[in-house]
Amino acid sequence: MTLLKGVGDFFALDIGTNAVRVVQLSNSGPDSWTLAHYGYAPVDIKTTAASSKESEHRLGEIIMTAIGQSGIKTKNVAIGLPSQKTFTTVIDVPMMPEVELRSSIKYQIDQYIPMAIDEAKVDWALLGQSAHNPQQQEVLLASTANAYAEERLEFVEGLGLNVIAAEPDPIAMIRSLLPAGITDGRLIIDVGELSTNLVITYNDSPRLVRTIPTGLYSLVKAAVQNLNVQEDQARQFIVKFGLAPDRLEGQVYRAVEGVLEGFAAELVKSIKFFQTRYPNTPVGGILLSGYASVIPKFGEYVTAKTGVASQQANPWQKVRVAQGDQQQLGAIATEFATAVGLAQRNNKS
Repeated sequence: MTLLKGVGDFFALDIGTNAVRVVQLSNSGPDSWTLAHYGYAPVDIKTTAASSKESEHRLGEIIMTAIGQSGIKTKNVAIGLPSQKTFTTVIDVPMMPEVELRSSIKYQIDQYIPMAIDEAKVDWALLGQSAHNPQQQEVLLASTANAYAEERLEFVEGLGLNVIAAEPDPIAMIRSLLPAGITDGRLIIDVGELSTNLVITYNDSPRLVRTIPTGLYSLVKAAVQNLNVQEDQARQFIVKFGLAPDRLEGQVYRAVEGVLEGFAAELVKSIKFFQTRYPNTPVGGILLSGYASVIPKFGEYVTAKTGVASQQANPWQKVRVAQGDQQQLGAIATEFATAVGLAQRNNKS
């Protein structure tokens, strides 16, 4: 979702639920980058969830701390828009030249987005011929409420930054997480603190984008309730022992099993939807991101439930990272999918 034209050097800003991440890359060839600067600052979930002036001021301070520590000098920034605040879908429209599509699509958008057209900021991208109807072509639609977009823009620019683009987090993630040369479907599972982004890609483009309200905190809550432990301890159990049936006698797995069953049902539903729409394109693998990539045995559980092989995704796979930075990133490296994807945007358009 481009708000303004590209203006040369820029950095990416990902305001997450529990951390702020900034990344600046330099292009080093086709689909290849070098890490120039990065910054990371933890943030209390209450600060990002609150809407008071005080919490906004605190968040602004945290953002400027992350930027200051990173060494980034440019004021131009591409920002991520959380999936809970955006709506993304793929639609079919009749085959026509792109010039014609550009003038006609505004009359079709209203029936697809969940808000009045005059209350939304909408962007679209042509994906190509429809896989199930040669007379149709597929278009990716992304929208967010004007009120939210303007509020976020005003907040970030109030910090002295110049917003050159805003993009839904799930779209940005695809750039960093999807390996080159994938010809079949891929399901990306990015588990966050409060929710999970599910994206199924085909030909490097999103074909299904969903957000489900199950995140790490859902598992923590279930563990607190069923194991009768404090929140901090429940979180440690999940991140350390995960879903291993032989750790703590399988108590952690049994404590969160109910939540996981519902989660797995949503994965299966998403894969079935994709296979119905693209019957000749198998989902050939699952890429695990965020907490999905760090909770022990999470991948094995997902594979068992879906019948699709899973592996840990690497948001830095197309980025050269100096050894010192690799060591410093360490345990937080997997959290940068959105920030790296935003930084990999081509903003010269």
